[in-house]
Amino acid sequence: FHWMLNTSHGADYFRRWHRYKENSGGLMVHKATHHFDLVNWWLSSVPTSVFASGRRNFYRPETAKELGIKHPGERCQTCSAENCPFRLDMAKNKSLKELYLDQEEFDGYYRDKCVFSSDMNIEDNMNVIVNYKNGVKMSYSLTAFTPWEGFTVVFNGSKGRIEHNCMESVYINGDGQVPGELEKEGTYTKIYPHFDNGYKVDLWSGTGGHGGGDPVLLNDLFGSNPPEDKYMRAADQRAGMYSIICGIAANRSMKEKRLVTVDELVPNVPMPDYPAMPTCSWMEAEANI
Repeated sequence: FHWMLNTSHGADYFRRWHRYKENSGGLMVHKATHHFDLVNWWLSSVPTSVFASGRRNFYRPETAKELGIKHPGERCQTCSAENCPFRLDMAKNKSLKELYLDQEEFDGYYRDKCVFSSDMNIEDNMNVIVNYKNGVKMSYSLTAFTPWEGFTVVFNGSKGRIEHNCMESVYINGDGQVPGELEKEGTYTKIYPHFDNGYKVDLWSGTGGHGGGDPVLLNDLFGSNPPEDKYMRAADQRAGMYSIICGIAANRSMKEKRLVTVDELVPNVPMPDYPAMPTCSWMEAEANI
């Protein structure tokens, strides 16, 4: 499972309060918890242990020098480096100006800090191995400086392989655009059965933010008569714990350079109410050994 944040949305985490791990928990918590929640639901299982490594490779002073950016300032609004491709001019965007720039005299919050500052302490490139209760193992990566935004996920199973590629629209949080709308041209699913030819499948598609998920979520929370959630997508506090604990364990693993178990952090949390998923009998038996 590889998630890509591009140099528009991805860079934005390094401009704002998220850039300090004591505020956000880093991208392993603030961003990846949503991805871990998806995987848990896809697998109808929960993580048991996590090993992770990561560092900040791109958003640092050395990259500014490589790009020929001389003397970057504390923030975009007062920076004199005109050739910076990451410059965010909030004065030219009505939404960002009204929400942030015009409010600085009241809250003192700078939303356009330099993405090449040396004082940040979150990672922009992370790799994680997660072991699940049903025997599945996941290799996950999150990169915050890619040319396009979205994800690729692959399931290798006893009957073959599923590949899904999802491309999302480019945006900066709060700029008035739809966040993470599905790009149909870059989104597809392929099935590769064992001992047979591969083929594409038709996709269900939605409109709206986050791949069409935002309208569904808002209707479930605030709609007067939301439809039955036959896929059991709504997460309760148990599912929420099992998603965020992956990121918390990943942070602990990166700090202590070791495998971290879920039980040592939050023991004996019951299984969430996930939908039934097909599971290999030998895999399930091996997981229970």
